[in-house]
Amino acid sequence: MKQVIAYIKPHKLENVMLALHKIEGLTGISVLKMQGCGRSRKETSDAIFDEETYGLVSRLKLEIACCDDLVEQVIAAIQESAHTGLRGDGKIYLLPVLDAVRISTGDTGEMAI
Repeated sequence: MKQVIAYIKPHKLENVMLALHKIEGLTGISVLKMQGCGRSRKETSDAIFDEETYGLVSRLKLEIACCDDLVEQVIAAIQESAHTGLRGDGKIYLLPVLDAVRISTGDTGEMAI
């Protein structure tokens, strides 16, 4: 099992969600509103540094737990559908998942996702 964590621009969420919903066997996606800054902070950022924003830009964080055989499809779907060609398009991280437990049933491992 793996966890895919992706940071994307908010206006690309619809495209990303449509692409992810096409992946058969993908069981769930969590989306969180975030703020942050990366390499392009201040000089090329789409937000102006001030005391209210501190140079932070709005992004969405997607968290997806999936079986190993879906990882490449998930990453490709996010990468293609979130791409604008501009700096700040986002990042995708891949982490191992040691185990999972479904609270309602007690299922563990891949059965829990």
